[in-house]
This record gives sequence, C-alpha cells and structure tokens, in this order.
Amino acid sequence: MRRLLAILLPGLLLLTACGGSTAEPEPTSVSAGETAKFDSLKLTDNGDKKAPGVEFTKPLEVAEPTIKVITEGNGEAVKANQVANISILALNGTDGSTLEDTFPGEPEPLELNDELKTSSEVIYNAFVGAKVGSSLALAVPGQQSAPAPSPSDGASPGPSAAAEPTQLLIIKVLSAEDVAPVLEKPEGETVTPPAGLPTVSEKDGVPEINVEGVAAPTALVSQDLIKGNGATVKETDTLTVNYVGVTLEGGTKFDSSFDRGEPASFPLTGVIKGWTQGLAGKTVGSRVLLVIPKDLAYGDEGQGEAKGDLVFVVDILGAK
Repeated sequence: MRRLLAILLPGLLLLTACGGSTAEPEPTSVSAGETAKFDSLKLTDNGDKKAPGVEFTKPLEVAEPTIKVITEGNGEAVKANQVANISILALNGTDGSTLEDTFPGEPEPLELNDELKTSSEVIYNAFVGAKVGSSLALAVPGQQSAPAPSPSDGASPGPSAAAEPTQLLIIKVLSAEDVAPVLEKPEGETVTPPAGLPTVSEKDGVPEINVEGVAAPTALVSQDLIKGNGATVKETDTLTVNYVGVTLEGGTKFDSSFDRGEPASFPLTGVIKGWTQGLAGKTVGSRVLLVIPKDLAYGDEGQGEAKGDLVFVVDILGAK
C-alpha cells in the first residue's frame, strides 16, 4: 500500500481530524464533506486498466475533505476487515491535469482494518459498504500560500510559498477479498534440501542451525525447507515472520524472533537485500533457509554480531 499512501497521505492526515462519530459504519458507503461540489462530476468508464474520463466544473475547491460514491458498481459490498483492491487517478482540482494514474499498473491493496478506521474514519466508512466496481471521488482541500515574512533589520521580504490546489482523486474498487489469517507456524510440504547447505533441526518448535563444514556462498541461497500453500510473496509486501539468524563462520546466533516470544512484521523493501531477494516469490506458510553472502547482508563492517556471510531460517506466517 506504499504507493497508495504516497498519493493519499495529505488527505489521510486531514481526514483524521474530520472523522465524525465512532459509531459502527452503515452497511452502505457513507459520504462526507461538501458532496454538492461533486454535482458536476461525470465519469466515463474505460475499463479496469485505463483511467476513466473525468469532467467537472473548474476550479474545484473544497474547504473540508469530501468523499462520495459517484458511480455504483454491480459487485458485492465491501466488508470491514477485507482488502479492497483499487486504482487511483489523482487530478489537479484547478485545471484537471493528471497528477498520478495507477490504473495501468497492478491494483493497490487497501486493508479496511481497525488501524485505518482509527487513522481515517471518513475513508474507512466510505469504502466499507461500497460495491465492487464502484468509483469514489475524494477531494482534498488545497493549502493556502504561506504569508511572506515581514522585513526586519532592513531585510527584503522573501517570496510567498505557492498555494496548492484542491486534489481530486477518482478511486475505483476493482475487487475485495478476505484477509488471510496470520499463521502460528509454517504449514505445507516438507522439502529435502540438497547437500552442502547448513542443516536445520527443531527443538520445542524453534529451528536450530548447524553450519559446520559449510563453504562460503558464491551467490544467495534461498531453499525451501517447508513449501507453504499460501499466497506468493511479492517484493512490495509486508511480511509477518519468525526467524533465527546465525553467522556462517562459527554459527553465532545474533538475532531470533523466537527468543523475543513474538513474530516480527516489516516491509520486504526495508530489509537487507538477501531477505528481499530470497523471500520474494516464496509462499506464505513456508520455512526458508537463506544463506546470504556478506555483500547482500551488512557488508564488510557488519552490524553488531551479524558479520560476514549470514544464515537465516525464516518462517513466513503472513503477507499483505
């Protein structure tokens, strides 16, 4: 959802302050704000992979965040705690120029969970109850130009910051799906790894890694020990995992979520390259052995006790 947040962040921050009641959402989408400003808005559907044609009276200006279903789809209503897969067209409210268009790419997932409800109840309530195939309009107020500073001590006043126009976002709900539950442990088919890799045993549900006699890797090794039956992990996913990490030289354990007593969650784009490259394409439910050359880990300097080539066992418990 990183791309979506980059587009919606200004609106999300503003919408937080305008969330209204904390009552449970109605079974149909709830509009909010100056919805009469959308009376002139007309959409021409061009399919799921091409942005719609958009007509509206310009300039579009709103004083408060405004959201409404403009065209209703024919699908099932989106439910709380589902993931809505959406595409977004962001327009300049003053002249209608395109600021962002995600329609040609893969849909963006928007998880309709308690976190979204707390941070932006207006958006949450608009999506929960909207039907698949619907197009929503979200208008985010522009920011006024900052006043020029008063001259002091003979200094010349600086230029005013440019005002930002209202943004108009057209958001199409392409599909909705239930969120797969996070697993408690790996689930799938046991795989026998090839010879020459670190060996992995298990004690009380915790993997133990033996690196004795294992040669330094010439490339990243990503080997399934258990092949999970869940969704395929994408490089842009946020994962929930349990893991153990040891150094290849000496087998020193330097990190373990098992020792902390709870799984870890992180975006796969925000970890060492060996994890990003080694876990993308794997499946939820898998237990994966990673043998990572130092150039895909923490380099020559290392990080704490994590020095040189590293070995991890990673249980992929969830992805979103």
